[in-house]
This record gives sequence, structure tokens and C-alpha cells, in this order.
Amino acid sequence: MTAPPAPTATRRWWVLLVLCLSVLLVSVDNTIVNVALPTIGRELSASTSDLQWVVDGYTLAFAALLLLGGALGDRFGRRRVLELGLVAFAATSLLAALADTTGELVAGRAAMGVSAAAIYPATLALLVTTFTDRRERATAIGIWSAVTGLSVAIGPVTGGLLLEHFSWGSVFLVNLPLAAVAVVAGRLLLTESADPRRRRFDLVGAAASIAGIGLLVWTTIEAPGRGWGSTATVGGYLAAAVALAFFVVWELRRADPMLDVRLFGDRRVSVGSGAIALAFFSLFGFIFLITQYFQTVRGYDTLTAGLATLPFALVIGAVSPLAILAMRAVGTKLVVAAGLLTMAAGFALAAGTSLESAYWGRIVLAMVLMAAGLGLVTGPATEAVMGALRSEEAGAGSAVNDTVREVGGTLGVAVVGSVMSTVYGPAVVDALTAAGAPAPAAGSAADSVFAGLAVAAQLPDGATAAVQQSFLDGVTAGSWVAAAASAAGALVVLALLPAQHRAPEPAAEPVAAG
Repeated sequence: MTAPPAPTATRRWWVLLVLCLSVLLVSVDNTIVNVALPTIGRELSASTSDLQWVVDGYTLAFAALLLLGGALGDRFGRRRVLELGLVAFAATSLLAALADTTGELVAGRAAMGVSAAAIYPATLALLVTTFTDRRERATAIGIWSAVTGLSVAIGPVTGGLLLEHFSWGSVFLVNLPLAAVAVVAGRLLLTESADPRRRRFDLVGAAASIAGIGLLVWTTIEAPGRGWGSTATVGGYLAAAVALAFFVVWELRRADPMLDVRLFGDRRVSVGSGAIALAFFSLFGFIFLITQYFQTVRGYDTLTAGLATLPFALVIGAVSPLAILAMRAVGTKLVVAAGLLTMAAGFALAAGTSLESAYWGRIVLAMVLMAAGLGLVTGPATEAVMGALRSEEAGAGSAVNDTVREVGGTLGVAVVGSVMSTVYGPAVVDALTAAGAPAPAAGSAADSVFAGLAVAAQLPDGATAAVQQSFLDGVTAGSWVAAAASAAGALVVLALLPAQHRAPEPAAEPVAAG
């Protein structure tokens, strides 16, 4: 089969626009639904656990199936899998928007996660096979990474604007026209590519990867509620470890593995992936705290809280392309390490937040440092991972890159959230008890800062400030955990990540899929 010619220079950047639109759809859906949760809770009479699974159902399906999604793209064609994923994403978004019960909504969200797992790795794989020149590819990856970072702010802002005028279903319906544009533009612009080798589908490897990653994510989601030392949590992590160990052994024995796990022997892949995981561990953990801070301490409504994160989006959009220029000048190692240290500085600054801290001061400066650091990490680290792969491995390799983001972010929310709760719970119970709250009411306040404020509203002046201070004590502890994770990642990167590419990039051409 003859490979189609590589896209022209102008066409390549239009291709990148389509890929960025596709990945933006998936990334924004990680955050846009959060702002609709209070409305969904009221209109569907959803419990706190129900609302958690509206978010986590998407995350679980998405993370568990990313490796399979990448492998399917390699086998059957990345453009084909991307198009099918976009169509399915639009259809499942419609189902979620029309849900009448929380069970239907959670099922719709999980189905959206399945569709997203087909889209996300295909975008990065198609980027790599479209931009065969290493310098151009690095720039394209920088832009792609900026878009994934922008979703942190775009989701809450878009969700807030939609809910100002429409029902909660609008946060899902907005996906339909965007998916349609991406499908039509992709059909016109994208060149099909796939692994030219005809290999048997690795069903056992696929099942093991889904079981291992799925158990890892599910256990992490449930751990804060069940207890980190509970039988369910320890058993879940052990089962995940067994499944992933079996996956590694199985893949090593196959002549045609779904994922060549030997790639992790290349430090560009292993350390680059680790840097991405730690960056998103720290970021998503902090985002979990700061969204509550804006609403409970500063008193912002949903839209204002979303707008308050815009400095983050502006900075990461500006820094991500510059990070690629810096990588060319001083090497991947120094740029990624500097990014993680900058993020650590931002978290450390946030740890000193008080009730009197001004938004246009400590808060914005902390977000600027975090965003700048993330921009320095994601593009160069992603380029390090993808630069170690052959073009026929682009789908599975990009899925690894995407999986560590999701798993790292999920762990960050669970771990940082648990640290915050461990500090906040006893502090708020003591504060409200001292303010005259009955023991049952004070105990219920430990469930969340929103519950604490509801109890404080029935007490004399000063109780609300005591709840807010208890929450800030938890934010301080969580921020230090995020800072420590980022700083530790920087040290590992400095010690182990190669400074530059060790070998020239092969001139890969896109391969047509039959």
C-alpha cells in the first residue's frame, strides 16, 4: 500500500487546529460539569455520592480505556478511530443532557468517557505522524499541550456562562456542534495513518490494562471515603498491582504486544511520563482546593469563580510555546525541572494564604507560577516521550502520555483532598463546638466546608470565619503536599532525564490504513 504524501506546511497547521479542537472537547469535559453539580443535585435529587460519580464515572472510563483507544488507532487507523470517537462523544453527550435520573446521567457520563478514550490518544498520534520534522513537531506539541492546560479555566468559565442562561443539560449539549465541526474538518484535512504491520489484536493485554488501570483509578477515587488503610482500599491497590504486573509480563512475552513496555527502559519515556504525572497530581489536587476556596472563602458565584481562574489560562497559553524554544536552547532536562520547581514555588506561595489575602496579590501570583510551571513541563516532557517512539507506535505511546495525566490527576485530587480533610475536619469540629454548636451539628460540618458554613450560619458572628479558617488550614497542608510532589519531581528530572534527544529523528511518513 502506498503512503499518501505528507500534508503541506500550511495544511499541517490547519490539521493541528482540528486536533486541538478535538482534544479541547475531551479536556474541558473534565472540568465543565463541576459548575453544574449544585443544579444537578437540586433538580435530580442527587446525593453527594451520586454527584461524585457524575464526575468520576467519566474519569474512570476515560483513564481505564486510554491504552486500548491508542492501540485501536494504531491498528485500525487513527483518523477513523478519532472520527468514531467524536461521533460517539456527541451522541453520549446528548444522552447525558436528556437524563432524567442520576443513574442515567452517570451512565451517560461513563459512555462519554469511553468515547473520550478513543479521541484523546488519536489527536497526539495524528500530530506526531503529521509533523515529521522534529522542530515543527515540538512546536505543535507545545500548542497541543497549551490547549489541554487551557481547559482548566475554559471549563468553569464556559459552564458558568451557560448556566446563567440555560439548564444544566447545556453543559453537555454544547459538545454537539463542536464535535460536528471537528468531524467535518477532520474528514477534509486529516490524513489516515496506522501501524503498517498486520498484527493479531492483543485481547488479553487489553483486558489486563483495563482491569489494572481501572482498579487503580477506582480505588483512588473511593479511598478518601473508605479510608486509605481500609480492606477495600488495600485490596483494590493489590489487585491493581497484580493486574498491571500481569500486563507487563504478558506484553514482554508477546512478539506483537499492544504496548511495548520495553519503551519504559528509555528514560525519556519513563522520566518524561513521571514528570507529567507529578505535574498533574499537584495541579489537579490544588484545583480541587482553589475552586472551593473561591466560593466558600471569597464568596464568588459560579461564574465569578470560573473567571477568577482566567490568569491561569492566559499564562499557560503564553508560556507553552515559549517552553519549546527554551527546550531547544538549553535542553529538555533543565526546562522540565525548572517548570516543576516553578510549580512548587506557586504551591508554597498558596500555602501562606490567609482570610485577608488579596486576589490581585498572593492568589494571582500563585496561579501565575503554577501555570508558568505547567507550561514549561507539559510540552517538553510530552516531546521527550513521543520523541522516543517510532511512528507506528504513536497511538499506544500517546495513550501512555494521556494515561499518566489522568491517573496523576486522579491521585492528586484524592491525596491532596484527603490531606485537606484530615486537617479541616478536627479543626472545624473544635471551632464550631467552641462557638456553641451541638455535637451532632459540629460533627456533620466535618463532611465538607459547605456543610460547615451551613452549620455556622445558625451560630453567632465569628463562626463563619472559624469555618473558613479551618478550611484554609487544610488548604495550607494540601498545598505543601503539592509543592513537595513537584519539588521531588524536579530532583528526579535533574538526576535522570536526558538533556537532549540522543538520536536524530527518523523521517517517518504517514501510512494509509486499509
